[in-house]
Amino acid sequence: MRLVLTSDTHLPKRARDLPTPLWAAIEAADVVVHAGDWVDEAALDAFEARSKRLIACYGNNDGTGLRSRLPEIAYENLDGLRLAVVHETGPSHGREQRCAQRFPDVDLLVFGHSHIPWDTTAGTGLRLLNPGSPTDRRRQPHCTYMTAAVEDGRLTKVELHLLPPR
Repeated sequence: MRLVLTSDTHLPKRARDLPTPLWAAIEAADVVVHAGDWVDEAALDAFEARSKRLIACYGNNDGTGLRSRLPEIAYENLDGLRLAVVHETGPSHGREQRCAQRFPDVDLLVFGHSHIPWDTTAGTGLRLLNPGSPTDRRRQPHCTYMTAAVEDGRLTKVELHLLPPR
């Protein structure tokens, strides 16, 4: 099962549209995971139209329309891999322990908010991934997204993709 992980798209405030390589990855993926900060409902509509399966939550910049359509935390089971998607996880210091306590029955936590890519594993085995942002790099050298695979209930082939400058 091929996954695309993204967050903090901020459309159309940070960009008019997503970069072409990300749209191509979305259309090829079996599952697309978005960890919030869509900003506009049209972005969610576009993801729903172009994704085979979308798992998503809302973020702190998402208004009532998006919040009525998306959960604060999305939970799914992907062929035995227990997934949670949330926008904010708090400060980076202590994140692994804090999230392992908050999500004890989860194998993979995808989050956003910081626009900073993150890939760590808590002592409990919980994998934490932040794909960064494909439209607003903030203090990072590149805009980013991630791809991964689920094989026999395990997360494999996690890759951070650097997007070309706009």
